[in-house]
Amino acid sequence: MKTLEYPRLGEKVFRETLSSGLEVVVVSKPSHAKHYAFFAVRYGGMDMRFQLGGRWQDTPAGIAHYLEHKMFDTEEGNVLQELAKNGAADNAFTSSSMTAYYIQCTEKFYENLRILLSFVSVPYFTQESVDKEQGIIAQEIRMIEDDPDWRVYANLMDCLYRSSPVRVPVAGSVESIRQITPQTLYDCHKAFYTPANMVLVCVGDMDPDRVAAEAEAILPRESGPAIDRDYGAEESLAPSEKERTLTMEVSMPMFLAGYKCRPQSGGEALLRQSIIGDLACDVLFGDSSPLYTRLYEEGVINGSLGGNFDMLPGVAYLYVGGDAKDPRRVFEEIGRQAGKLGEEGIDEAFYQQIRRASYGGMIRSLNSFENIAVSMAEGYFRGFDYYHFPEVFDTVSKADVEAFLRENVAGERAALSIIQPGT
Repeated sequence: MKTLEYPRLGEKVFRETLSSGLEVVVVSKPSHAKHYAFFAVRYGGMDMRFQLGGRWQDTPAGIAHYLEHKMFDTEEGNVLQELAKNGAADNAFTSSSMTAYYIQCTEKFYENLRILLSFVSVPYFTQESVDKEQGIIAQEIRMIEDDPDWRVYANLMDCLYRSSPVRVPVAGSVESIRQITPQTLYDCHKAFYTPANMVLVCVGDMDPDRVAAEAEAILPRESGPAIDRDYGAEESLAPSEKERTLTMEVSMPMFLAGYKCRPQSGGEALLRQSIIGDLACDVLFGDSSPLYTRLYEEGVINGSLGGNFDMLPGVAYLYVGGDAKDPRRVFEEIGRQAGKLGEEGIDEAFYQQIRRASYGGMIRSLNSFENIAVSMAEGYFRGFDYYHFPEVFDTVSKADVEAFLRENVAGERAALSIIQPGT
């Protein structure tokens, strides 16, 4: 395997692309008892329309998440019991752009790795099990839809985007999942669960060559073709709707403001933009920012204000929200402060403080095996090496952050979602 050294991080990483096209990444952690394996697919909630066998396929919303649930079933039973007997903790998740399965253990790592690779690679669906799962996931969806935190976000996505599948919930709807059949699941597995569309990231004290050998032995020798995906027409930077208000049983008004940003296609430019966007969030409304301090002292917010910058296929957006007595005032204050920082500039001492804190947070995140694995997998799928972030971070200037705020956190890019107390 190829050995990569990262002196600024004190990390050593082994990488190899297998003959099947699978990317294997081993992050060496000598003397650590814990072993972690993360097997990810570049397939998420947004990938509903794709080409398979020369024909465009339209699949129901929520199918990637549904498939994740069903992958734990095997012809012999449920794989969770087998992993538990070996002392392995396991889990999985589906996001808008990725599905991942992961295990952690202190013993029997290679045996557990083989189980992980096997059940993710070999689908087994019956009509009975698919029907049963529909009831379970439908109940989950109903619970989520009654959650104000989820609803305020879903409404914001509806306001921001017209056609992008980012507006579609990852779990789908009760109606959409009723359309899912065993054949639909097999088709999606065939399309996306192919080695060249996957990455295996392992973290811990382990033999990189053996990890690669186990993957080579279990996974298919050949990968399927690259899958063309359709994420809809290119979106304008103007929101579809400026504001949406909903009444729910909450004790205090809550809100989420969003700003459409210009997306990056991939590579280190995407990593750089992600760093700039995160710094912009911290400068604008982080808990040490002048805006946050002032609004908190005035009693306008209760300490819950927060947000993030996200980039997904074809879209990018900054969002901020929380509980507030007067959501529209907070929304206006955020816009006003962003304009001021963009035009007058960020205080140098404050910027350096935020910069040090942000970089330190990125370094500390490497203490988590899960954070390492997710970051490395996302980087691989988006065309960059996440462990290059120190060098990329060095290229970001205060002027870059000011330009980001000036261009993106603007009224013509903004939408507001509000949940008002009531029944």
